[in-house]
Amino acid sequence: MLYVLHGEDDFSLRQALEEIKRGIGDEVTSATNTTVLDGQQVTVDQLQAICAAMPFLAEKRLVIINGLLERFEPKAKSGRRKKNGSTSARQDEYKRLGEYLLQVPESTVLVLIDSRIIRGSNPLLRQLSSRAKVMSFPLLRDVKLRQWIQKRVAEKGGSISPQAVDLLVRYVGGNLWIMANEVDKLVLFASGRRIEEGDVRQVVSYAQEASVFAMVDAILEFRAGTAEQLLQQLLQQGAAPAYLLVMLSRQVRMIVRVKELSRQRKSEMEIQDKLELASEFALRKTLEQASRYSLARLKEVYHRLLEADLWIKTGKYDAELALNILIAELCQPRKLGV
Repeated sequence: MLYVLHGEDDFSLRQALEEIKRGIGDEVTSATNTTVLDGQQVTVDQLQAICAAMPFLAEKRLVIINGLLERFEPKAKSGRRKKNGSTSARQDEYKRLGEYLLQVPESTVLVLIDSRIIRGSNPLLRQLSSRAKVMSFPLLRDVKLRQWIQKRVAEKGGSISPQAVDLLVRYVGGNLWIMANEVDKLVLFASGRRIEEGDVRQVVSYAQEASVFAMVDAILEFRAGTAEQLLQQLLQQGAAPAYLLVMLSRQVRMIVRVKELSRQRKSEMEIQDKLELASEFALRKTLEQASRYSLARLKEVYHRLLEADLWIKTGKYDAELALNILIAELCQPRKLGV
């Protein structure tokens, strides 16, 4: 049997892979008869040697190949044409691989995995699609993401309000590994009652991140009262002062990097990858802040954050006092010369 699993939704993709593994046998048997290969390097000869081997104390063996289809994704057009010899060798390579993949022994279950959506123009996918079971796993968004949250909550024995679902989507986005963890925490926290917006704000880790974003905004806009109020709320929720200083410094640094990447005309997806931002909420907020504040203002704030870090490390002030002084100073435009 030949499977093709592709897409950015790694959570759902891995669930599908686990289902395939369960069809082969128990965990011990499956592990003994599983081989994982690098699709960027694998050759037909290697495949033949591995797939021809008989399973050990089982009816089937599992061969997983990561990134093989991506290896043959059509490249973006450029002004310089490739040599005919190179193109011909590439075509011969995917054809030979495709021909063998379609005739692996019945004792082998073959799974091709790619961590991105593979286009229909991919030559190897076209060659395999008529005989393979192809499953696509794009990132869930909007209605589909909300439906997934409601289903996950119900499976865990809970219920959730539409408003709480909307807030979860804002905070976490389409990363289902994080979303599943946050939903599970919320169900336990609610203990049988319906999950509401207040529960999401109290339990979900991204709620604290949202308050940090708001505090950065208040500081950059010289709103001392709001910034100090948000600081006290975060401290009351158990956030460590040192952690808040790190988060503030990190966010200002992120905004500066986003401004530079935007200047280089990078796409939102490229920016998210380069900054390693897991949530769409974090990406949206950082892009928004980068568009609203000058580089000079951001650099001045960042230098003051470094100064506060030095106060704490040298023992000049304790962390909470250092944060309060920092915010008071940052929210005085005349001192910054801005």
